[in-house]
Amino acid sequence: MNDIQPTGPGTDERLRRSLGIGRRGFLSTCTAVAAGALAAPVLGAAPVQAAEPGPGQGTGHALVPADKRGIILYTVRDATGRDPLSTSLPSGFRAVFAQLARFGYRQVEFAGYGQHPNAPGGANLETAEGARLLRRWLDEYGLRAQGNHGFIPGSWPLTPADLDTFKKHLEIANILGMDHMGTGGDPTSSSYKADWDVAADKWHALGEIARRAGIKLYTHNHDAAYGFLLDGGPLDAQGRPTRSSGIRKLEYFLSVTDPKLVWLEMDIFWAHVAQYKFRTYTAHDGSTRQNVFDPAGLVTRHDKRYPLFHAKDGVVDTTSGQGYAMVPFGTGVIDYTAFFSRVGHRNHHNPMVEQDNAPSATDPAQSLTHARIGYENLAALRRR
Repeated sequence: MNDIQPTGPGTDERLRRSLGIGRRGFLSTCTAVAAGALAAPVLGAAPVQAAEPGPGQGTGHALVPADKRGIILYTVRDATGRDPLSTSLPSGFRAVFAQLARFGYRQVEFAGYGQHPNAPGGANLETAEGARLLRRWLDEYGLRAQGNHGFIPGSWPLTPADLDTFKKHLEIANILGMDHMGTGGDPTSSSYKADWDVAADKWHALGEIARRAGIKLYTHNHDAAYGFLLDGGPLDAQGRPTRSSGIRKLEYFLSVTDPKLVWLEMDIFWAHVAQYKFRTYTAHDGSTRQNVFDPAGLVTRHDKRYPLFHAKDGVVDTTSGQGYAMVPFGTGVIDYTAFFSRVGHRNHHNPMVEQDNAPSATDPAQSLTHARIGYENLAALRRR
């Protein structure tokens, strides 16, 4: 078994192997931060942050400032859900927070509040009491919660039960100190303008409730949201439009929602999948037209509406129809130097490293190893 924070004889060698670091790099790391900083946590101690570049290495030109480097906990969901009684690997929220802080992360985004029942605090921390416990652990390791992929009511108009649950999640967000609360799904899966108008009404209502609670409500989007809106041309048998003006669905949503009420989180990987998939559309007159999506360009036009990103990487793979296959952040072909150089003021955005396929059935340490790789590569980004 690969241990992230092992103990006992052979600790240095097992730790080096588990983190995928060469012997020379491992010794250098130990010299810089001391081997004890990578061992089991001393509760209450300040987190060890990854070292910034030295003189002449462009410290002032980091594209992502140290306090903006985050990770969504979905990446390490196997670790938060792991039984701490069955392994020496970090398990449950508290131990995972400690490990992420050692890597250098300063922010986290939640993907729900469940963990293994044997972890400190128990299985379900989706309560005000659970949020206070999570907040103590975040503070203990110098981490800040920036958001959560949690409950956004599916019904519209809102039911009393949905409204109560939504308000409970806003309370949890405030206890955790979040500026943002959101969802991992699109406002609607429809391609029709009328459905996006209904979604805008719903998000305005929810956004106003969130604003009164001091929270910015955001929607996280995958590739489908960047497909072309069906808004004209001949109608089908159900009376629905069949052709497009060339406006993308999410661009339309941005145009009809209040920037003071509705915010967005771009998953940069899926935006590049959309760039690969949605290149042409059938215009109202029946002609085929080309319009290649520019993810950074969309953010640049709506800079302040994108407080959060998912920083997810990929390599070229055209066999699945997506154009890319996910890999650890910084090991793929998506040009993050160009992206972060284009999208506006670096202190406004909060990139969260994400890798959907980081957990492994055969290597229990893999997701945390990939989280470390992601942090190092995010921290290494420099302006050209």
